[in-house]
Amino acid sequence: MVVRLASLEPAGRRLAVPMDAAAAAAAAIGVNGCVALLVYCVTFLLGLPANLLVLFVYVRKARKRGATPNVVYALNLCLANLALVAWLPVKALEIFLQGWMLPGLLCPVYSCFLFASLYGSCLFLAAVAVGRYLGIAFPIAYKRYRRARISCCVSAALWAVVLLHLAPGLVAEGGAYFVSPPADGGAGAAACYEHFSASQLALLLPLRLEMAAALFLLPLAVTSFCTLRCVALVWRSCLPAAGKRRVLAVALSTLAVFVVCYAPYNASHIVGFAARANVPWRREAMLTSVCNVFLEPVVMLMLSPAAARGAAGRVCGGGGGARRRRPAPSPPPPARGRRASSHDPAAVVRETPSLSDKSPPEVTMTRLSQD
Repeated sequence: MVVRLASLEPAGRRLAVPMDAAAAAAAAIGVNGCVALLVYCVTFLLGLPANLLVLFVYVRKARKRGATPNVVYALNLCLANLALVAWLPVKALEIFLQGWMLPGLLCPVYSCFLFASLYGSCLFLAAVAVGRYLGIAFPIAYKRYRRARISCCVSAALWAVVLLHLAPGLVAEGGAYFVSPPADGGAGAAACYEHFSASQLALLLPLRLEMAAALFLLPLAVTSFCTLRCVALVWRSCLPAAGKRRVLAVALSTLAVFVVCYAPYNASHIVGFAARANVPWRREAMLTSVCNVFLEPVVMLMLSPAAARGAAGRVCGGGGGARRRRPAPSPPPPARGRRASSHDPAAVVRETPSLSDKSPPEVTMTRLSQD
């Protein structure tokens, strides 16, 4: 018995060594670092398949029915999210290593992709809200402008606005690629886009305030107005209850994602400009912004539920989308020797009017809000 205990003791020590190492690593990273690392890992695992599914759904929808404005804006949102997802492992590696260990040139490239994705998503969410409002409030007039060419031009203009706002930030780089030692000057690893000199802050703080105003507050005001108007119009419309619930759910979900994901980080820009300093909680505020990677696909799939169900059926069921309906049996031929008169009700076949034949604005509003 003594020999067995003695033989088990080294094994217990060997098992305790990795646990002690993991505990030491977690203690070195800190609670905030562990939470940030968990958020980035979960966001990557959820965001990558979700955005690939959205990309498949909307590309398939564009091939079948053509590229509507919602399809164009949803594809741009998906590409912006995928660009951010591709760089999330870099951010997680920086937190795990407690410093920037990669080449310095990658720091401004990573920052450019990060901010372009965040602010591009803000603008395209606003574009989706504007398109939904115009389709509900002015269905006939808006039908003339629902073309893929116009939507692509609007998308290119929005990306140009984002890049023009990010370009002046590179002037403050100063040849060091935004990689700097700790702020207190003590020993430690370098950091990417966290510690800034007084000359850099003199340029970055007004630029951040302008970006928060032009790329967040203005799109937020537009999205809020369009969403509230959509809610009021749909609530007073003659749509069935199921259609009302769907339109309201999509509109309010878009506004909620906009506020929850982007408000904290842009608030740090406003507070930093007022305090004339780089606020220390910017890293924590960024955590809510990256959550848009898996929250926005939910909103985009709500915009096209039928296409999402068909894609899920193909992926999960192997060949299955919707079941094929059997053709309706043809009416029997009229009996011989009997003429089908217009007064004979059995000989008159009435066709059910299609959606295109119906003229009430509620039908048009439903179709445009679903497209």
